Amino acid sequence: MVPIAEFEAARPQLTALAFRLLGSVDDAEDAVQNTWLKATAADPGALRNPAAWLTTVLTRVCLDQLRARRRRREEPLFAELIPAEAQAADERYLRRERISRALLVVLGQLTPPQRVAYVLHDLFDVPFREVAETLGTSQASAKKHASRARARVQDADPAPAATARADGSVVDAFLAAAAGGDLDRMLTLLADDCVRTADATLVPRGTPTRVAGAAEVAVETRLFADRIRASAPMLLAGRRVHVIAPGGHPLAVIDLTTEAGRVTHIAITPATTHPAFAPQPTASARGFQ
Repeated sequence: MVPIAEFEAARPQLTALAFRLLGSVDDAEDAVQNTWLKATAADPGALRNPAAWLTTVLTRVCLDQLRARRRRREEPLFAELIPAEAQAADERYLRRERISRALLVVLGQLTPPQRVAYVLHDLFDVPFREVAETLGTSQASAKKHASRARARVQDADPAPAATARADGSVVDAFLAAAAGGDLDRMLTLLADDCVRTADATLVPRGTPTRVAGAAEVAVETRLFADRIRASAPMLLAGRRVHVIAPGGHPLAVIDLTTEAGRVTHIAITPATTHPAFAPQPTASARGFQ
């Protein structure tokens, strides 16, 4: 049995690992509790390194859950499938721990072995020998899973696209103003004939799906400042967009078009309909930390 003092000392690290693996505070805490139950029944002879043992057991608990989700086609965990209270808890944890929102979105698109290999090795510095043992595979295979995950993360990194697109700073400035509710700043960045289109499922009932005119768009955008604050820039299907992901759960994609240094069109579509979030049996990923 792992001494309870050692387990409690390891709990924050275990929760941090489980959250990145599962993307849910509730699921992470359940996985940590499940690990404790296993620890109470463990053979003392197998506990020469309690911290490593706990990490391995926890990861296997999470891996089983990830595989179960995949069988049920529940990955990625879209925001619309998460109760509001759970979303809020995930958002609080994400902000408190300063976890990359974009990284969580990408992790949700990986296969379970890729997610485990990347999180353990790249984020928590677990040697590939132990990663392979946890996954029940060879070190070469574990490295391949991590490499594919790393490439997928890098593919979604918008930094290269930002330097290539002169309008990137305009888009970022507009969304920063929108997140802060700065109406005057938004107006300076919107073209007079700017149009905002949104899927009906993403706006309150009675809200028009199409709004035209800089003033109208700016006033309405200010109503959704909380959603914009829960967004992150990403590269999806080769285009730099912002993904609204409360608690790291994809909700919508904001795609802004600019001309002559001003925003001319804002399109907001559900993440569930974006091709980048379609199930991919062999996703690959690299970069957000």
